[in-house]
Amino acid sequence: MDTDEECSIVLELPERDPFSDKKKKLLQSKGFGPKERIYLRSSSKPDWMSATVEVLLQIARIIQLNELELYFAEEDVCTSMEFYSPRNELEALNSIVLLTDISLSSCSHLHTNILQGLRQTILDLITDVGDKNSVKGGVVQKDHSCDQEERLIEWGESNGVKTQLKIAYIEGAGRGAIARKDLKVGDIALEIPVSIIISEELIHETEMYGVLKEIDGISSETILLLWSMKDKYNSDSKFKIYFDTLPEKFNTGLSFSIEAITVLDGTLLLEEIMQARQFLHAQYDELFPALCNTFPDIFPPELYTWEKFLWACELWYSNSMKIMYSDGKIKTCLIPIAGFLNHSLCPHVMHYGQVDPAKNSLKFCLSRPCKSGEECCLSYGNFSSSHLITFYGFLPQGDNPYDVIPLDIDGADVDSGDDIPKSNWTSHMVRGTWLSRDHKIFYYGLPSPLLDHLRRSRSPMLRTKTFVFFILLSIISCSQTCLLEVSYAMHSFTSLQRKRTSYSPLLLARTRSSFMLQENLENELEVLENLKDIFDDMIENMGEIDLNDRENCCWDEKLAMDFKSTQRRIACSVSTSCLAGMDMLKNELCKCMAEDILG
Repeated sequence: MDTDEECSIVLELPERDPFSDKKKKLLQSKGFGPKERIYLRSSSKPDWMSATVEVLLQIARIIQLNELELYFAEEDVCTSMEFYSPRNELEALNSIVLLTDISLSSCSHLHTNILQGLRQTILDLITDVGDKNSVKGGVVQKDHSCDQEERLIEWGESNGVKTQLKIAYIEGAGRGAIARKDLKVGDIALEIPVSIIISEELIHETEMYGVLKEIDGISSETILLLWSMKDKYNSDSKFKIYFDTLPEKFNTGLSFSIEAITVLDGTLLLEEIMQARQFLHAQYDELFPALCNTFPDIFPPELYTWEKFLWACELWYSNSMKIMYSDGKIKTCLIPIAGFLNHSLCPHVMHYGQVDPAKNSLKFCLSRPCKSGEECCLSYGNFSSSHLITFYGFLPQGDNPYDVIPLDIDGADVDSGDDIPKSNWTSHMVRGTWLSRDHKIFYYGLPSPLLDHLRRSRSPMLRTKTFVFFILLSIISCSQTCLLEVSYAMHSFTSLQRKRTSYSPLLLARTRSSFMLQENLENELEVLENLKDIFDDMIENMGEIDLNDRENCCWDEKLAMDFKSTQRRIACSVSTSCLAGMDMLKNELCKCMAEDILG
């Protein structure tokens, strides 16, 4: 708090952030430092609040970027307001709410109105994010009984569970949790006591644990998996009512039929599923039938078949959660009732993985409002659709910003001398170029780290940003008519270099020969041509998708078709963006060659 008339909020990039260097660079490109103090003042100007919120959001979004979002972040987009993903937007907005709440707890009366006004503005933006990005699902009530699920809720409440949710069938999603009443940001939708969480402590005193702990290299997750295979059929189990609500078959990618696997030909998901199944088969073969033969009373053969093992694997993959306990240990657990919450790209609940030591319970707090009767969703993680299909058995609704196609190219940049900056991205990828805002020349809707790597691979001595800047200036010099391009070039250069020095664009451009200009443009053209060839081959290898008989296909074949369609769409968008970029480059080459002739 600074004066009676104004207060401030400080946003700071933590030094412990594993991507702090990249984020500092991105902050600098937007005109910010790693620590910024933003002043809040009572003002008669009608737009002061929106202008302040815009600055706060720009900084908070960058601080909250994860690795994949950071890879696709665009340093050179001129628009001040940017949107990286629903997850990032909700994280950024909620971080500002947290800061205002902390400030309100210790502020003077004079500052209360300012901070409350800021808080309400942010809460309104959170509601807008939900309205724009959530996919509405209708509650299906006919022909679907939830008696077992209701008994589980009653059992949970008798054991200390507190919930504002009820279970229902959701259109297109199966079972889900819906709000019993209107819930706002910060409300606790569900609270689960540690006493009913299924974790490794449950089996430490069992005979099974005494046998399994002697096996070298066996993990606690595998021990829990084997325990659940037996406890599912234990009529005296404390968790019998929970196991009774579980499906007899989990429809995940691990259960795909040969027909569905065939549909995936030409995609990386085929290899992912096959490798996962081979791993599980090898794990099963290491344990059985040896355990059943040696300890038949503890491991009855009829309960430890391959089919039951696969069921248990799918249960733990699709329903388990990583939980941090009060002692700081992170454990993989099954959480009755919480498993009914479905995944969303724009979730209501984002943070739920830490036990509250005061209550010894796990709380599911809302990061955005949930109306009465609306499905309440959480985030399973920042997963690609291939991962969600393999281990959860569904494709998320809407554009998944984590749907990427990894590229099998050398991630280490070419050694181009000590004075040449090198990329510290060790792997490269693409995603749908419709998610990008910058399709101009030298950007094309493609990720900058990938383009930088490909440029260096072809011309190691290039400093990528300087290369782009001088190319822009040279193009401007050739046409000498586009003042907007001059403005954009100077904006890009000054924002990247953070200097206020006066430059003469035409003078700088003319110091580069026409030969060098054409050589650099031709290098850029070859980069896009090669990239387009890669994705054209990928599209051809995927083949066409026959949708004529879709209605007669099984669930796994339909899911495989949907995934393949998504992958084709991404590959086609990259190919199309490359083609559009090649046309732009050829046009500029023609301009420069014409200028040479006239000159």
